[in-house]
Amino acid sequence: MPLTFATAGKPFKVVKITGSGDTRLFLEKLGCVVDTEITVVNEVDGNLIVNIKGSRVAIGKELASKIHIA
Repeated sequence: MPLTFATAGKPFKVVKITGSGDTRLFLEKLGCVVDTEITVVNEVDGNLIVNIKGSRVAIGKELASKIHIA
């Protein structure tokens, strides 16, 4: 399921990242790669603050929809 449907505070595992090569490269630089644990900290109007590898990152809902979790 896309990250946009995640419950805040619950850790999930990244299983797939879709989108263009630039999108995948950008997320990789943030530390968001397959098999990484990701937790939604807060959600405001679909935009998310997530915890990736101990760092909090703000991402838009369009970008969050490209991250698939399990």
